[in-house]
Amino acid sequence: MLEEYFVKPTTLDRFRGLWIGPEIETYVAWLAERGYGTKVVWRRVPLVFAFGEFTRARGVTAISELPSHVEAFVAERVSRHHARGSSRPMAKEVRGPIEQMLSVTLPGFEPTGRPHHPQPFADTAPGFFDYLVGERGLRPDSVRQYRHHLDRFEAYLSRVGVTSLRELSPPILSAFIVQRANAGLAKSTVRDSAGVLRVFLRYRGWSGRELARWLP
Repeated sequence: MLEEYFVKPTTLDRFRGLWIGPEIETYVAWLAERGYGTKVVWRRVPLVFAFGEFTRARGVTAISELPSHVEAFVAERVSRHHARGSSRPMAKEVRGPIEQMLSVTLPGFEPTGRPHHPQPFADTAPGFFDYLVGERGLRPDSVRQYRHHLDRFEAYLSRVGVTSLRELSPPILSAFIVQRANAGLAKSTVRDSAGVLRVFLRYRGWSGRELARWLP
């Protein structure tokens, strides 16, 4: 799976030769299965690799020991970027991918942090919001707007008894947009909602011709 994202033999050998190489392979396969984009993999694999090197230097030899070294790695990574004068990453930007990898490869591992409302369609399109950032380059404010509109769409589908995106039809989509319009929202908000749906459904495989027919 790694060779689908990294073509240089030396890079592949480095990743696979690391003591957590099999875990990296498993993590990449997990990301691919859930629709995460290439740029996301490019960002996360080197970070996980650095974590593997960091723990090896500390004498770690068992996967089960990795969780106890996450915070030290996060602190080291953030402080090192600061010392170089480069853009300083947020601790959560370092911790998130590492803990995600551990949750995939280490049975029973639970990521830290407060419970939070999951992203809309997290089960059916788990890579969509990473796609918005990594592939489309959207800023946080724009991503929040996507989440807002898709939260409403997901809640609407639940109310009308639609349990799978495969059940979508032109009447369902049109009814949702009409409901938004009848709720007293500004025309620009309704238009934005339809635009978000077009991007989301195109990501899920609908063609532009289908969307033109399905969405008002």
